[in-house]
Amino acid sequence: MGTTIVIKSASVSLDGELFDTPSGRAVAGILPIDTEFNVWGDEFYFRVPLDLPLDETATTDVHVGDIGYWPAGQAIAIFFGPTPMSDGPDPVPASEVNLIGRIYGDARELIEAKSAERLTISRK
Repeated sequence: MGTTIVIKSASVSLDGELFDTPSGRAVAGILPIDTEFNVWGDEFYFRVPLDLPLDETATTDVHVGDIGYWPAGQAIAIFFGPTPMSDGPDPVPASEVNLIGRIYGDARELIEAKSAERLTISRK
């Protein structure tokens, strides 16, 4: 069983899960995270104090609502729509990410958080 989480900004609150994988457990171990974030299309990403390798979940095939750990940037990436590398409605990461979790419900609500100053991920 994974770790149930809540992702919050000033205007949005979404529940989700971090998977029971090595990378998912590592990220769960540093919660809560309260951070500024970068925006890349409809993706938020932010550095975390982890240095994890690509694992068996590594992929560039992600979907709206996926949460990834991006080893190249030592960052968490939250996908809620197309990115600059997308040809259609699905996000495409800059390079492979480890799939570490999933947002429950409509991740596209995060579009409303693009102008927020901070994002918080905590256990629920």
